[in-house]
Amino acid sequence: MERPARLLLLSELHVGKAACDVSLSRSLLSWKRRSSSGALHHPFRPSVSHSVSVSEIISVREEEEASRGGDDGSWKKIKERDGRDCRQAFTVLYVERRQQHRWQCAEVTFTCPEGALRQHWVGSIREQLAAIASRPKHLLVYINPCSGKRKGKRVYEEKVAPLFAQAGVSTQVIVTERANYARDHLRTEAELKKFDGVVCVGGDGMFSEIIHGLIWRTQMDGGVDPERPDEALLPGSLRIGIIPAGSTDCICFATVGANDPVTSALHVIVGDSQPMDVCSVHHNNTFLRYSVSLLGYGFYGDVLTDSERKRWMGPTRYDLSGVKMFLTHRYYEGTVSYLPAKGIEGTPRDAARCRSGCVVCQHNGQQLLEKAERYDVDEASDSESDSEWRTIRGKFLAINAASMSCACPRSPKGLSPAAHLADGTTDLILVRKCSRFDFLRHLLRHTSKDDQFDLTFVEVHRVRRFRFTPRYCQSDSDLDLRENGKHQIFSQICRDHPACGCAPAYSSWNCDGEILTHTAIDVRVHRQLIKLFARGIEEPMVFEDLPNPCAV
Repeated sequence: MERPARLLLLSELHVGKAACDVSLSRSLLSWKRRSSSGALHHPFRPSVSHSVSVSEIISVREEEEASRGGDDGSWKKIKERDGRDCRQAFTVLYVERRQQHRWQCAEVTFTCPEGALRQHWVGSIREQLAAIASRPKHLLVYINPCSGKRKGKRVYEEKVAPLFAQAGVSTQVIVTERANYARDHLRTEAELKKFDGVVCVGGDGMFSEIIHGLIWRTQMDGGVDPERPDEALLPGSLRIGIIPAGSTDCICFATVGANDPVTSALHVIVGDSQPMDVCSVHHNNTFLRYSVSLLGYGFYGDVLTDSERKRWMGPTRYDLSGVKMFLTHRYYEGTVSYLPAKGIEGTPRDAARCRSGCVVCQHNGQQLLEKAERYDVDEASDSESDSEWRTIRGKFLAINAASMSCACPRSPKGLSPAAHLADGTTDLILVRKCSRFDFLRHLLRHTSKDDQFDLTFVEVHRVRRFRFTPRYCQSDSDLDLRENGKHQIFSQICRDHPACGCAPAYSSWNCDGEILTHTAIDVRVHRQLIKLFARGIEEPMVFEDLPNPCAV
């Protein structure tokens, strides 16, 4: 049985007109309304006892400070009431959970009988907050002004910056001027030692820029060559925060559970940390890109390629291109070789999901680490053994590798509902050639409760590494093969006019929303290579729909 936490403070304070017993320990701030003498018992009245984790307190302020002109109107001012001087009151701002994994900033104001007691309370709370080493104090913020509906800068200034200021987090804000500006700045100019983390305001593309800049910088500083596919990459020390302001925000949805700027900002403030796997993608010993969510060939590659020609349509272009590619119904021949993840917990068809504090991620990550230490080699040591590899040849409508569930508001389950964020594996999903009706059944199961892998033409494997080679790949550059040579002239015409019924030989790889320049690739999972300001999706609380707990 756990021993109760030792109290640091215990006083009788007022919340509004109610007298409360307020206590502070190293882990909890609690207040409980005192029962009036002779008061009737109300069995259905909401609880009058409340607790807030110290780790989820955003800040504490003295009300006289808020009345000196520093308040911008976004926070409630406490005036004198019931004859009490506002100089004896202090307000605690903290995280309050709402529906659908959203967080908001709530506050409760305590009034002390004397000013000295207020100073003692404020000083003690601030001392506990300062002792939380995981909280960031200095952040480097990149804003993509063109993300989504060009709302990135406004989202940050109106919703995020006031929270950072309230929590005492200093920031250096950079508004990007072009594509890959953040990546290039992180690689060469950013003084990373000055910061506790990097925050990006934008969509999945902006997040991709950040990880490409940070991972490259980490490897260069550590003397590691990222061009080599068998190289064990060094994990970064800086955490990354994502303020969603893009078209899809798939990564934010899969790691927090909501695409809400305030929720993400609060995860940054309280200093949450969620490790995440990263896949490196190479072609013939040449590095192409990193992937953290989806690698898709066939259907999803074709959708992205077609939608790029319709960027002027905004997010609607994905729907139109999706319908078009479904009706086109192209399949592609090739060979998939993969290294199965053996001796781990969990399978792609588990009912359990990756959630905050996931035991599968912890167990599998520790197991891979112990195995590497036992043999004194890196994590890919057994990748050189030909006997471990499995090979599949065939005609595929889609080849997908999901390193996370890839859930989003339109597909709450995602492409692989049981995929894990930090277990050192990716789920390789192969959809073989089938009828349009069967493929539609598979797609519709992304939005239903049915098992989307329980189909004869779909197979899924949890792997640590895989390779793909298209059937007609005969040169180093697949794109050059498509465009060069007299034998390619008529096939190009057929690709531009699919009504002739001639299917193209190649698709394109969709790598986290970017098109790869090669189709023959080698993909390796790097366990827990980066960390986010997140904690994974929390399980819903039993009483999350109760009224505001501050209404005492």
